Amino acid sequence: MNNDPSPEDLRVFCAIVRKASFTSAAQELGVSRSYVTKRVQVLEARLGTRLFHRTTRRIVVTGEGERVYHWALRILNDMDHLVEEIGVTRQTPRGSLRICSSFGFGRRVVAPALSALLARYPALQVRFEVFDRLVDIASEGFDLDIRVGDEIAPHLIARHLADNHRVLCAAPAYLARRGVPRTLADLAAHDCLVIKERDHPFGVWRLDNGRETQSIKVRGPLSSNNGEIVMQWALDGCGIALRSAWDAGPLLQAGQLVQVLPEYRQQAAVWAVYPSRLETSARLRVCVEFLQAYLRGRDVQAMNRPEDRPAG
Repeated sequence: MNNDPSPEDLRVFCAIVRKASFTSAAQELGVSRSYVTKRVQVLEARLGTRLFHRTTRRIVVTGEGERVYHWALRILNDMDHLVEEIGVTRQTPRGSLRICSSFGFGRRVVAPALSALLARYPALQVRFEVFDRLVDIASEGFDLDIRVGDEIAPHLIARHLADNHRVLCAAPAYLARRGVPRTLADLAAHDCLVIKERDHPFGVWRLDNGRETQSIKVRGPLSSNNGEIVMQWALDGCGIALRSAWDAGPLLQAGQLVQVLPEYRQQAAVWAVYPSRLETSARLRVCVEFLQAYLRGRDVQAMNRPEDRPAG
């Protein structure tokens, strides 16, 4: 009888350590908590050691468990590379990818792109999650983060996927009621729809007119952490929003929104951010290259120049 630890048991164990919870690990893996518990019991029996201290409130990795965790990561990584190398020679990328993005952009743009990716490479398995916060991709176990915005920490590896920027916009009804701002300083007298997005400072709009970049403190009676909510408020005539041209372009073209201070914009390109170089992972490289082609294949230029189109 083979008493060596199985790769599946090691994967379950690593998920528990990463999540610090049997229940959270089960949810991440898409299995029951009882299955997770059973796999740990089998792994502990095969290794002849206790991996966790369990209490009613939390679990703590034992000293031996820490050693097993580091070895398990190396073993699983080596196995993944073996499978990938075989996949490369067969021109069939395979294996799993954990990908994350922001709520609105993730739902509207990244999710359809991933659907197209799986249609092209059916041997891949993708777990996609969206957040309203900045994700530490390495410590949280993600392979790839699709971000909107040019502020990328220097220790991360990133590839530019597509151009994009944010524009100031409001509904015609709001501008008829409150007037049209003529300068950035005028925004202080307006209701600005503030959004807290992942790593962006709350209530501060950094805007560029091609000659200089200015940071403007804005405020208003409505704020949210969700871009789709803010866009709906803008359509309802509640105030001025700073939204991505990917979102605002069609509404500006239809006349539902009007661009405000069109000489100003906020650069917000789309980036793929990952913890290790693409050369180390065939499936990650294929995914990033596919997303780059997919996003650039959209009518990005048209969406990025709504000010060149008539508002009505």
